[in-house]
Amino acid sequence: MRARRSVALALTGLLAAALAACSNGDTNNSTASSGGTAATVLNVGMPNGPQTENHNPFLGSSSGASLGYRWMIYEPLVMINGIKPQEPGKPWLATEWKWADNFTKLSLTIRDGVTFSDGKPMTAADVAYSFQLRKDNEGLNQDAIPYGTITQSGNKVDLTFTRSQFVNQNKILAVFVVPKHQWSTFKDPNQDTVKQPIGTGPYKLKSFTPQSTTLELRGEYWQELPKVKELRYTSYNDNNAQTTALANGASEWSFVFVPNVKTVFQNKDPENHKVWAPANLGIHGLWINTTRKPFDNPALRRAMDKVINRDDIFQQAEAGYFYPKIESVTGIPTPAGESFIAPEFKDKLHAVDVDGAKAELAAAGFKLEGDTLKDPSGKPVTITLTDPAGWSDYITSLEIIKDNLSTIGIKASIDKANQDAWFKAFDEGDFDAGMHWTNGGATPYDIYQNIMDGKILKPVGKGGVSGNYGRFNSPEATKALDQYANATDDAARTAALNTLQKIMVEQMPIVPTGASNIGALYSTKNWVGWPDEQNQYAPAQPTQQNALQIVLSLKPAGA
Repeated sequence: MRARRSVALALTGLLAAALAACSNGDTNNSTASSGGTAATVLNVGMPNGPQTENHNPFLGSSSGASLGYRWMIYEPLVMINGIKPQEPGKPWLATEWKWADNFTKLSLTIRDGVTFSDGKPMTAADVAYSFQLRKDNEGLNQDAIPYGTITQSGNKVDLTFTRSQFVNQNKILAVFVVPKHQWSTFKDPNQDTVKQPIGTGPYKLKSFTPQSTTLELRGEYWQELPKVKELRYTSYNDNNAQTTALANGASEWSFVFVPNVKTVFQNKDPENHKVWAPANLGIHGLWINTTRKPFDNPALRRAMDKVINRDDIFQQAEAGYFYPKIESVTGIPTPAGESFIAPEFKDKLHAVDVDGAKAELAAAGFKLEGDTLKDPSGKPVTITLTDPAGWSDYITSLEIIKDNLSTIGIKASIDKANQDAWFKAFDEGDFDAGMHWTNGGATPYDIYQNIMDGKILKPVGKGGVSGNYGRFNSPEATKALDQYANATDDAARTAALNTLQKIMVEQMPIVPTGASNIGALYSTKNWVGWPDEQNQYAPAQPTQQNALQIVLSLKPAGA
């Protein structure tokens, strides 16, 4: 499973038989609907392959992040609804919060009566330490928050920032809290393996194997204890194994791409097998390495955009449900981002336009000779499209894009890469083009920042990037991002965002194809209370922070 597509973000179709340890899905999960006692166990699955034990909640590569169980142990200050990020958050470990001075100051009131799973009290000092830990360790400060001062007095924590945090306010409020008495003993919190996780959440670690992690309910918790007594997280080898487990009931909750989802999952138990895939303000698309000729020419990128068939990608690659197609030429998902689209682009939608693409290329000095496109220097235009072999929806997307590009004479080949090699290639800029995701947030800023920000631009060959994988270099875009982030009024923000949309349309650093979703496949046979279209209290994805909110809302079916 791709972390950012469940992120992260994020972050699907990643990684054929199910693992032997995964076959006990319903063994100890008696159900009221079949006349037995109420269910006590919830089986969660992800198609991420064997895991290495590490419960470090900061590391996106840890088993806790990969399977999602870190959120059952570590809790946020404020619970933000990932599909309605502009709504006020729900008080969690913080009961109150107040921003001041154009989002450069934040005052938090910390909840009393909360204990960690080792029985020690959680205090405002732990909260202040959790922020200080991020400030002092760049690797833990994944959103590059510019922390200033961090002070604590009584149950209050006050923070300052060196610039406005309007665009990061939800990320800061959603920070999870770790115990100072444990984390202060670690030599390198960026890398240390956490074998005994201690958090304020309702669950604690019971057992771990590379295939399965089990959490058990704590004896006490600051909220009402959840009805789910035990959580069993299974990591299946691939999408097929995960899908089989969902179909036969061994797995009750997952985020996985399933081709023919109605046939292979929903129709197996129409009453109980549910799919809900709400979109957020994040996108998927064809990232183009803008440092490689002739793809450094925006006319070529615009022409590629004009011939890519998003309907085919949605229906064939995304099974008609998973990543809704991007309609707006700005790349902003609708309807979620409708209100942000600039007036000049309100009615401009993506449509296949081969003739328009050819005219675009001809005006830029490209020549179509027979079925071969030649760049202004006379060299045939070829491109290698790459994604990991197991990411079936992305690979199908690439097959469609390959055919689409042939209509304007671009010869494309597909590299079904080793996953680790692919991550390294994208990280270091060693690729032509490939499907990838962007960050998401409360506004389209996060999308554009992830694609175009010069502040995270690194030269080809240098890894450790947090975005701008296509190495897009636009001082104008970087300036507009700064203006948006530091604006003191809505008018200035709107003007900056309109500039970013214009750059996106004219420069096309990536070709957007679909909107991200933060959904899930789940079963109501044993558990009810899931979020859905009628009750959108949280995104359904089990690797999101809101997963804790969902588990707290579940009740045994028929109880």
